[in-house]
Amino acid sequence: MSIQPDHWIRRMALTHRMIEPFVENQVREGVVSYGLSSYGYDIRVADEFRIFTPATGQLTVVDPKQIDERAMVHYRGDVCIIPPNSFALARTVEYFRIPRDVLTICLGKSTYARCGIIVNVTPFEPEWEGHVTIEISNTTPLPAKIYANEGIAQVLFFQGEPPEVSYADRKGKYQAQRGITLPKL
Repeated sequence: MSIQPDHWIRRMALTHRMIEPFVENQVREGVVSYGLSSYGYDIRVADEFRIFTPATGQLTVVDPKQIDERAMVHYRGDVCIIPPNSFALARTVEYFRIPRDVLTICLGKSTYARCGIIVNVTPFEPEWEGHVTIEISNTTPLPAKIYANEGIAQVLFFQGEPPEVSYADRKGKYQAQRGITLPKL
C-alpha cells in the first residue's frame, strides 16, 4: 500500500466524487485549516453536535451496545463548547465515497491536539461511503471550543490491491450514513 498525493486526491474527488464538497486548495486564513494538502485532505466538522453530558440527573453508563441518548444533548451552531473531561459526536461537512482499493486513516489536527482536544475517527474501509462520524474528546479540566465548518482532522489515503470483500460487499452497518450516527450492533 502506498500513500496517495494531492494530484491523486484531486483527480479522485473531481472525477469519481470521492469527496463532496471538495475544496481544491488549503484554506488557512483566520480558520483552522481545511481542504487539500500534500498527502491528505483536511476535513471540516459540520455545525451539528451531540454533546455527552451527565446533566440529565441520572446515572448513565456509556455502553457501546446500548447508548443512552438521554445523555447526549443535541446542539447546532457555529461554535460548540464541550464540557471538561467530556466528549461530543459530530460529523463531517464532506460526504465520502471510498474506492475499492483504498483504505484511509484519519488523524486529529495539531491545532486542537495542542489544546488537549483529541479527535478519533476509525478508518474508512474500501467501498465505504457516508458522512464521517467524529468523536471529539476534551481531555482538559476546562470547557473546550470547537469551530464548525473549519478543519478538525486530516484523512490520509492508502491505495493497494483490492480486497476480496469490501465494506459494501459485506453490507457494513454504517454504509451510506448521513448525519451523526450513533453506535449500532
